[in-house]
Amino acid sequence: MIVDLNCDMGEGFGVYRLGDDAEMLTVATSANIACGFHAGDPLVMHETLSRAAANGVQAGAHPSFLDLWGFGRRPIHGERPADIEKAVLYQVGALLALAQDAGCPVRHVKTHGAMGNMANEDADLALAVARAIRTLDRDLIFVVMPGLETERAGEKLGLPIAREIYADRAYADDGTLVSRKLPGAVLHDPDAVSQRVARMLEDGAITCLSGRRIPTRIDTVCVHGDTPGAVAMARRLRAECAAKGIALRPMAEVLGV
Repeated sequence: MIVDLNCDMGEGFGVYRLGDDAEMLTVATSANIACGFHAGDPLVMHETLSRAAANGVQAGAHPSFLDLWGFGRRPIHGERPADIEKAVLYQVGALLALAQDAGCPVRHVKTHGAMGNMANEDADLALAVARAIRTLDRDLIFVVMPGLETERAGEKLGLPIAREIYADRAYADDGTLVSRKLPGAVLHDPDAVSQRVARMLEDGAITCLSGRRIPTRIDTVCVHGDTPGAVAMARRLRAECAAKGIALRPMAEVLGV
C-alpha cells in the first residue's frame, strides 16, 4: 500500500513565521502552499517552493477566502460562486508563476479552512473551485474529502482526485470535520494519531468521533503544520506507516498521474 502525507506550509507573512516548514519538508511527501489570502506572500511562497523542490516534495496550491486576520478560518457568506472561482484562479495562478521561477512544478490544489469546509457542503461553491482548477490545468489534482460536494464536483468536471483524511482532526458522522470550537476536534497525541490513521488506512474507512466507519479510498493523509508538535506527529505517523508496510509517496505517484 502507498499513500501520500501532505502538510499545509508557507503560512508565514512578512517577518512572521508559522510552523517549521524546513523540518516538515523532510517528513511530508506533498506540501500545500498558502497563496497570500490567508497566509503567505511572494517571498514566502517562493522560498517554500524552492525548499519543496530541494527535498523532492510535491508542491500544491492552498487557496482560501481573503482573510489574513482570521487565517482563512472564518466563514464568508454572500460571495457569488463566480467571484470565488476568480479568487481561486488568482491565487493558484500566482503560485504557478512563482513555481516556474523556482523550478518546482505545482501538481495539486487543496482549499484551506472555511473555504474548504463550505465547499464540502455547497455544490455551487465546490463546482466554482473545480472550474478554476480545470481552467488553469486539467491535470491538476483536486484534493477532496470523500463523499462530500468537492469530490462530486471533481468527478463531474473530470479532474484527477486525491481523497484525503486528516490525521489530527475528528470526524462527524456525516464525514465532515468536527468544528474546532468543540472539545476533541483537534487531536494532539502522536501515538494515538498514528495508530488511528494506520487503522483507517488498513480498513479503508474513516473513523468518526462516534465510532461510525465510513468506507472510502484514501490517497493522502494531512497533518496540519501550525499544530503544536506537528513535526513530531508527522515523524511518528511516518514510522507507524513504515512498521505497517505502508509506503509514503507524493500524491501524483499514489494516483499514477
